[in-house]
Amino acid sequence: MPERQITYAEALREAQHQMLAEFPNLVVMGLGVPDPGGVFGSTKDLHKDFPTRALDLPLSEEANAGVANGMALTGMRVINVHQRVDFLLVCANQIVNHSAKWRYMFGSEAAMPVVYRAVIGRGWGQGAQHSQSLHSLFAHIPGFSVVMPATAGDAKGLLIQAVRAGQPCLVLEHRNLYGIKGEVPEKPYATPFGKARLVREGRHATAVAVSQMVAEAEKAAEILAKEGVELEILDARSIRPLDEEAILASVRKTGALVACDTSWAFCGFSAELAALVAEKAFRDLKAPVARVALPPIPTPSGPVLEAAYYPNALTIAAETRRILGRRGEAPSVSITNERSQRESW
Repeated sequence: MPERQITYAEALREAQHQMLAEFPNLVVMGLGVPDPGGVFGSTKDLHKDFPTRALDLPLSEEANAGVANGMALTGMRVINVHQRVDFLLVCANQIVNHSAKWRYMFGSEAAMPVVYRAVIGRGWGQGAQHSQSLHSLFAHIPGFSVVMPATAGDAKGLLIQAVRAGQPCLVLEHRNLYGIKGEVPEKPYATPFGKARLVREGRHATAVAVSQMVAEAEKAAEILAKEGVELEILDARSIRPLDEEAILASVRKTGALVACDTSWAFCGFSAELAALVAEKAFRDLKAPVARVALPPIPTPSGPVLEAAYYPNALTIAAETRRILGRRGEAPSVSITNERSQRESW
């Protein structure tokens, strides 16, 4: 029988509710956690069932992360909720220099069961300081896991895995996904880190995508299918650790890679994918790697500029055609490299 359908936000809320019940020492805390809106619905009413463990915090990100670290050191588990990943930069010292390193520095004697939840991506004119996807920055840090659920099912499974693992982790949630419904089992379950999800099989090119770009890749595959092009799609799900085996196997099968990211290309996740394939599957490539990412400028606020700024299914389809040597509809925005950006902007 098909599983029940609930939204991405409801799946996150259910995961936290079940983990609060499973771990009496778990606290969910952050700005707006007990508010009526409950962080886009993802923490709604948790405080009613867990009044002492679903907590609001003052507007001081570094202090919040420091409190989370201290609680973890004294035997608590913490989900620290941030309404925008942009403001994790304010507490980067606590995350990068403390959360990610203490277990290593203290010979595994200091467990750090801290999960950071943060919102990423395009909103409603959120502009340059409220819409970034900084996963590559945090994935650069050893000792720290970074996951980006693209479906409601993975929103629940990856968050539960993060809590149960008991290690520092960042769960990044795209704001455009909160209302999307998907199949989600009611019982608690964990989705392992480092295991990509095969979304669609194909034989002409591989699209490795993350977060909201998975949905755009699926739309692109439908467009290309009408032209006789079969696009295989992998949802990376986990940025660090990365499922290298699945990615390389797919690229070796298709001979072409389209890396689809929610952030910029330079030093980003798409660059890591390109490096991986260049190092370990270069002889299997039949075409240069294509990278679909944001233009190398800060995010604009106006809807007209936003429409030109963000890549979409048409962009992915156009890049796939380009590396396969096929003609078709022009992309809505050119994002292949900085030179093309300077020419197009």
